[in-house]
Amino acid sequence: MDNQSTMEECGASQPLNLCHVQTKACILNRAHALLHSLALLYLIHYRLSHLIFLLAQNGGTAAPIIFWLLIFSAELLLSFMWLLGAAFGWRPVRRTVFPERLPGAEELPAIDVFICTTDPEKEPTLGVMNTVLSAMALDYPPEKLNVYVSDDGGFSETLSGLREAASFAKTWIPFCRTYGITCGCPQAYFSDQEDQLPPDNIFIEERRKIQKGYELFKANILKGRDNKSSSSLYHDGEAGTSKDHTSLIEVMDDDIGPNGRVMPLLAYVAREKRASHPHHFKAGALNVLLRVSGIMSNSPYILVLDCDMYCNDRSSAKQSMCFHLDPKTSQSSFAFVQFPQRFHNISKNDIYDSQLRSTFNVLWPGQDGLQGPVLSGTGFYVKREALYHAPSFPQDMSEVRALYGRSNVFIAKLQQGYKLEGFISLPCSLQDEARSLASCTYEEETKWGQEVGFMYGSVVEDFLTSLHRLHRQGWTSVYLDPPRPQFLGNGATSLNDLLVQGTRWSSGLVDVALSKYTPLKYDISSKMSLLQSMCYSLIALMPFYCLPLWCFATIPQLCLLNDVALYPQVSTSWNFITFIFIFLSSTLKFLQEVLSTGGSIQAWINETRIWMIKAVTCHLYGTLDAVLKKIGYREASFMPTNKALDEEQVKLYHAGKFNFQASDMLVGPLVFVVTLNVISLVFGSARALFFNDWDRMFIQICMSFYVTIMSWPVIEAMLIRKDQGRIGFEVTLKWVGLCLGGLLLGSVLIRPV
Repeated sequence: MDNQSTMEECGASQPLNLCHVQTKACILNRAHALLHSLALLYLIHYRLSHLIFLLAQNGGTAAPIIFWLLIFSAELLLSFMWLLGAAFGWRPVRRTVFPERLPGAEELPAIDVFICTTDPEKEPTLGVMNTVLSAMALDYPPEKLNVYVSDDGGFSETLSGLREAASFAKTWIPFCRTYGITCGCPQAYFSDQEDQLPPDNIFIEERRKIQKGYELFKANILKGRDNKSSSSLYHDGEAGTSKDHTSLIEVMDDDIGPNGRVMPLLAYVAREKRASHPHHFKAGALNVLLRVSGIMSNSPYILVLDCDMYCNDRSSAKQSMCFHLDPKTSQSSFAFVQFPQRFHNISKNDIYDSQLRSTFNVLWPGQDGLQGPVLSGTGFYVKREALYHAPSFPQDMSEVRALYGRSNVFIAKLQQGYKLEGFISLPCSLQDEARSLASCTYEEETKWGQEVGFMYGSVVEDFLTSLHRLHRQGWTSVYLDPPRPQFLGNGATSLNDLLVQGTRWSSGLVDVALSKYTPLKYDISSKMSLLQSMCYSLIALMPFYCLPLWCFATIPQLCLLNDVALYPQVSTSWNFITFIFIFLSSTLKFLQEVLSTGGSIQAWINETRIWMIKAVTCHLYGTLDAVLKKIGYREASFMPTNKALDEEQVKLYHAGKFNFQASDMLVGPLVFVVTLNVISLVFGSARALFFNDWDRMFIQICMSFYVTIMSWPVIEAMLIRKDQGRIGFEVTLKWVGLCLGGLLLGSVLIRPV
């Protein structure tokens, strides 16, 4: 591919990073956008003119016009969302970095690492501790690296596991540094059969010793899990639960050498939680870490990691500094470097699109060419100042307290700036201050979650923070996707986990779309470009795909059964060609994106299928959840995805078989849609054949056929499969009955007596 290169220089001739505009992709995307737009305009003209014709017909009935209007509305919404998505393809870029050109260790800034965990049942402690160890093992000066673990449930199992990790780190981290181990996660490193270094007797002996230490560490973690108490931590004799407990801060033992710290700082933070005070989910936990770390290490840069997203490459910190320390960005409004989320448990087939290929291989590189990608929840290095400050730091102390709270120590750190003080221990006075900063009442009458820190108001705190706190305020970001994945996590391996996670994300995105922060309301005073606003708008509106897809999966099929044509005849060449062109244009463009990013035909089928499944299930429920919250019917809820993998579901996933052992409310709509389309295909085709009506009903028959073919795994699970992943007979019977009832009702509505 030919690339137009632009240089972001550090000094006269030694750039820390390069940005390459993907010229061929730009030309292809813009040409496609033009042709597709013309076809959509012709479609709208056809619909409007035909609608006028229907209304003018004396013999026309109201029911067919209503269905015509519904289909037209679905086409308009889908066209609008396609137009928003075209912004991602306007200027895709890719980046390379040169960490070897960074200044020496003494000139590198300090980094704080935030790792959040909630429940050791869903997020196994061993996996969390491997993430912690991988963060501590980053290739960065140890005295400038500080790791904070937020335990939102306050579980003693997590605290004891962190103490074990601190002990094992004293041998693991020197081993990684001495031998230049690339992967800092011991679990991943020891499960790899091939060492990264040539055989050496000393190395082999050292590796054997470290592996024996890891097995002991692992056994101690598992022993702690078996002996765990059902209650959460306690402090000063005060018992608690995971939802009601006091705050606790503990710094693990620190090794001090003659030249200062020889190990990264490791701290445990359990914020106070009370039923009477909102805790704001992950955003609340991150804001507590911002404050607690602000009086302890106060590093100018922060790495945020999910508890299951370990550091697969120890060089990510230095790679991110190639942007943060670049003279053209470091002193300006540059906010964060976002790395892609990659997953170590993805099967070759990846039937659930767990790797989120389109997001991290197409959308984020496209947005990077505008103002930068969205914060993606994990794997990003963000400037602390970007999260702290309102447009300008106030001078009046009352305004300062209104923004940041009552802590004089924290405010003093803000005014002092970021100075490395060689933190060694946590004195009692500072420990009490840290516990106060982690209390559930600290944020009362402050701007935390509004103008300071990660934003509240949605469970997708990363998206909302990125939108309103960063990009709208003029901050920029970059997307860095090196050849070797920097962070690896666990992808969803069951349909239930995928749809539960998708429902939560959908609800959060619709929350933002319907809020005062909606990206649909473009403000000319905003420092965010129009194209960037379009990108954010599409992401916020993605759950609304449920509306047009439900229309296209039911209304044409219902009308086919009742001999009502909604699309032009084959013989009306231009009108018919327009609809076929739009379908093929969008389908082939998506196929091109899949193939150009290393995918296959099978990957294209899988991603199309899972997009349809999500649209009729989790997107629908997430949208309803957000609307109900908007009208005050229910409160927001947040359930972490289960990261404790079940062996049976993993086997089905790697065998390429869907696991439909999920909630009836998640599986039921799939049965409903498939049943309707199969019935429509069989009886509609028979009617067209008997009455020689193919010319008029061809597109609707093709739509039923397409949905049926793409839904083959559902049909197989309903009628053929006998394993544990099948759809239960009771579920099938109930939703088939609902479908038949819907068909009868639809027939009455279309042809009223």
